[in-house]
Amino acid sequence: MSVTTQDPAAPVEPAEPAARGRLDRYFEITRRGSTVRREVLAGLTTFATMAYIVVLNPLIIGTAPDKDGNLLGIAPVAGVTALVAAVMTIMMGVVGRVPFAVATGLGLNAFVAYAVASQMTWAEAMGLVVIEGLIITVLVLTGFRKAVFQAIPAELKAAIAAGIGLFIALIGFVDGGFVRGSTGVPLQLGSGANGTLHGWPTVVFVVGLLVTGILVARKVKAGVLIGIVATTVIAVIVNAFAKPGGAFTADGKPNPDGWRLNVPALPDPLVKGPDLHLLGNVSFGAFAHVGLVTALLLVFTLVLADFFDVMGTTVGLAKQANLATEDGTDMPRLGKVLFVDGVAAVAGGAGSASSATTYVESSSGIADGGRTGLTSVVTGVLFLGALLLTPLVSLVPSEAAGPALVIVGALMIRQVKDIDFTDVGVAVPAFLTMTLMPFTYSITNGIGAGFVSWVAIRVAQGKARQIHPLMWAVAAAFVIYFGINLVKAVTGVS
Repeated sequence: MSVTTQDPAAPVEPAEPAARGRLDRYFEITRRGSTVRREVLAGLTTFATMAYIVVLNPLIIGTAPDKDGNLLGIAPVAGVTALVAAVMTIMMGVVGRVPFAVATGLGLNAFVAYAVASQMTWAEAMGLVVIEGLIITVLVLTGFRKAVFQAIPAELKAAIAAGIGLFIALIGFVDGGFVRGSTGVPLQLGSGANGTLHGWPTVVFVVGLLVTGILVARKVKAGVLIGIVATTVIAVIVNAFAKPGGAFTADGKPNPDGWRLNVPALPDPLVKGPDLHLLGNVSFGAFAHVGLVTALLLVFTLVLADFFDVMGTTVGLAKQANLATEDGTDMPRLGKVLFVDGVAAVAGGAGSASSATTYVESSSGIADGGRTGLTSVVTGVLFLGALLLTPLVSLVPSEAAGPALVIVGALMIRQVKDIDFTDVGVAVPAFLTMTLMPFTYSITNGIGAGFVSWVAIRVAQGKARQIHPLMWAVAAAFVIYFGINLVKAVTGVS
């Protein structure tokens, strides 16, 4: 007899009547149709899906030199990454009371490493991140960020959610080595010269994708989590016998048949104390160091990217968790959710981990039934554990986490049913939103293209009066965002 659970995409049915304790009342577990057990398992799933950030962020932030050639270091960045993720995810659960996890934002961390720190010291770069976070927080406190959320048309909200589904599916395929770049085409199947699959890690990904898909299709409880654990076990066994190696050989050459990120072997030691000496290593001297205009342009880019990356993620996760209102214009405690995210950006800069933000991988925990902030609390506590077990976190290879992202992407793409593709004025912006997220590897770019095209097409259709005033303002900001190089050329900023 199979064990079944509720379809994550279906409306949540009320749970069986039970004695409502303080924990239940605070997180509204019963009212949202969940259980403590389901929330705990969902928290485990979210952590397993995004724990890679403790390994990946140090490889980006910790190995990039600043203007003076100084490095932050892999071990110290791993420590502060885990700490910031733990504290801010717990805060999201307790204050926002939603199943959204928080950690260093990918994309933003690369921008900080290669476009910001390369012009100044690391302390000054993190100072700009702190300023960006403070600006985001002020925008929340003034109500501007929530107003923008509510001004987004329902069709664009659905497109954002579907686009995120495509985006995280692509991340899963790439992390699993199933889809890779090539000199002939931007992307292809596998890493072979003619687009062929080979290598044991890719086999592990394919098996994991099938196993996770079957578990979710059969509605097995915590199917996504079980899929990740099962695939990790398979990866450990395969690595022990086949020994495919890591992404690079011993002499530093690329190894296309190796594991993409983490080699699934038991680390030695399993427990190691965290290095947190980077906490508070912040300076606000960038304005004097690189000039006022350059510093302001860097902050503007950080703010815009963070603002709408989170906006898109929040829209998608809220719809997936059935927390958004029927018209998609609001969700419970939206102001507090956005406030915590703003504080997370400040915390990320202050901790030298780069700007922290709401994670799209939270969708994996939601797919396993997470509906309340208890899911986030569990994920945050696990990140606290990762402070001591940083070596063990690296046991889960990206080939084991990737299948979960692909399956969750398949669940999220169903939001397209809410888009009226017979109206070209809706279809084109929605299409651009959905496709540019994966094609440019950026949620922000997809949202920006959708906003600008929505306003332009509505005006051309003679429907300018239907455009919310904030949509005009946001579209104008995105025009500047996309044309930032032209702005630099006009202002003479390098």
